[in-house]
Amino acid sequence: MIALERVGKRYPNGFDALKSVTLAIDTGEFAVITGHSGAGKSTLLKLMAGIEMATTGTVRVNGQDIAGARRALPFLRRKIGLIFQDHKLLYDRSVFDNVRLPLDITGFPPRDGAKRVRAALDKVGLLGRERALPITLSGGEQQRLCIARAIVHRPSLLLADEPTANLDLDYAQEIVGILSSFHQVGVTVVVSTHDLVSLRMVRPRVIALARGALWQESEGRGEPVRDDVDLDGARVES
Repeated sequence: MIALERVGKRYPNGFDALKSVTLAIDTGEFAVITGHSGAGKSTLLKLMAGIEMATTGTVRVNGQDIAGARRALPFLRRKIGLIFQDHKLLYDRSVFDNVRLPLDITGFPPRDGAKRVRAALDKVGLLGRERALPITLSGGEQQRLCIARAIVHRPSLLLADEPTANLDLDYAQEIVGILSSFHQVGVTVVVSTHDLVSLRMVRPRVIALARGALWQESEGRGEPVRDDVDLDGARVES
């Protein structure tokens, strides 16, 4: 599903956000990318989504080289659901219209689109709020709205950047439960997060970054998530 080979990302100011990262995420996995602030978690997700391009190395999604598929990127992204840390909601449009937007962009038939929007809202428990404006929703409801928008086109890959940030434990576990429900029907889920406690119940594969490099990784699938690792104090061996 996703393969990175010696991937590096350097920004114009000379900052190396990622340094020679090599890893593979299989179809149907639930993977968590964790690490201290500035470790490169969000950058890694942006490279997987084709939002940014690697400076060095190769990123492949579904066997497609992201850097070599610029013309095909719009079609590739139709198979990817994105949940952003800052929501990126349209606050002057209704809940329904926010979820319908990805379908409108791809030219999905309006009648069929409406059915998909309502199905997505039902999946995240917001079907009764479709006429509301996002500003009237709680933080947890806004995050559920983001998930509905991300999955309305039924992607095979779901990328979520800090989906439980700024939520209390109960709301955070609700969000994790929703993500887990998609994983259970075969969607590949990749989450960047500091919040290993809320994710413990899904027993994901854990990939830890430190200062832009791969620091440690769970040896197998379905291992309990450890929350006693000092990620802020992580050191990368030279």
